[in-house]
Amino acid sequence: MEAALAEELGEIALQSTTMKVHNQVPGGVHCSGHLLDSYLVNLHSRIASRVLMRIAHASYANENDIYDLTLAQPWEDWFGVDHTIRVDVTAIKSPLRSLEFTTLKIKDAVCDRFRDLVGKRPSVNTGEPDIRIVGFLDQRNFTVYLDTSGEALFKRGWREETGDAPLRENLAAGMLRVAGWKPGTVLFDPMCGSGTILIEAAQIVQGTPPGMRRSFAFEKFNGFVAAPWQAMKAAVKPNVLPLEPTIFGSDISGDMIEMTRHNLRIAGITFEVPLKQIEAQEVKPPTAQPGILLTNPPYGERIGVRGDSTMPADEMSVSFYAALGTTLKQRFAGWTVFLFTADLTLPKLLRLKEARKTPFFNGALECRLFRFDMVAGYNRREEAKPKQV
Repeated sequence: MEAALAEELGEIALQSTTMKVHNQVPGGVHCSGHLLDSYLVNLHSRIASRVLMRIAHASYANENDIYDLTLAQPWEDWFGVDHTIRVDVTAIKSPLRSLEFTTLKIKDAVCDRFRDLVGKRPSVNTGEPDIRIVGFLDQRNFTVYLDTSGEALFKRGWREETGDAPLRENLAAGMLRVAGWKPGTVLFDPMCGSGTILIEAAQIVQGTPPGMRRSFAFEKFNGFVAAPWQAMKAAVKPNVLPLEPTIFGSDISGDMIEMTRHNLRIAGITFEVPLKQIEAQEVKPPTAQPGILLTNPPYGERIGVRGDSTMPADEMSVSFYAALGTTLKQRFAGWTVFLFTADLTLPKLLRLKEARKTPFFNGALECRLFRFDMVAGYNRREEAKPKQV
């Protein structure tokens, strides 16, 4: 989602005189600015996972180099010995044998600096730390960061209930951006589950920033002044809401529909998002005006086809997707359909040719966002082809 994130950060930077967006790198985007700009990104970014502030960067040969660089940093400027800490390390092609040992060396360096200064070490709390320190290693260089976010940014602060396999909120937001959806365009999720895609879209329509209802690690930094942060949140102005519904959802499960309704309320959505309990292969367009259908189809036993319960999951999958493909062709002419899945054979199962496929990672799972352009008259043209003799 680097390109989508870079585009979003460019929009956020328009609210600042000091923030600049630089290059995309694997797994992220570099930007620079004032510390207040990190507040701005934490408040407004729907796609980022974390906002990390670079503390130091240098080449290394072994774990001792990493320890020395970490020890030399003025951690006491940012937090106190009574704050709890957690250290995480990620690496790409690092020659070091053990990331666990490297993590320990970084933690020891931070603790040793405080012990040398005040005679005490900060405590480690891997569950809910006050301060998170992140190390990143490639083949030659080590970078140490201070996490300004705290809990990952996909945790918006509203989710209480989820289905079997909830989609992360920032992934849903990335999919909406890649799909080109904007407020005013009709959006339909026919397999909405606990409502993540619908809620992300509804908050965009409403003008509710994703970070409005949660706390952040920067609020625990030494010298944090609440006034600029409160002013930043107070500056958010809600959008004018549509007079007619433009966001729609459905699901085979009545429990999921109730869960989505509940989650919409908890997320502070004040306008109507019509929901319907119906099997995905039976759906019809919710409006006469074509729009975007975006969904994360279930897989295997989660497909929930109401038929022969003895049918194996793979047969159930083939049957379900064949029926869904027929529904899309017959009923959704003029729509742009986006399906997010880890099953790379999905177009074949649907008997549709994708117009585009965008690679995504859902955690470690490689996925695709398939786009299908449901052209009006598609079936008629197909049937009108002369038969070869």
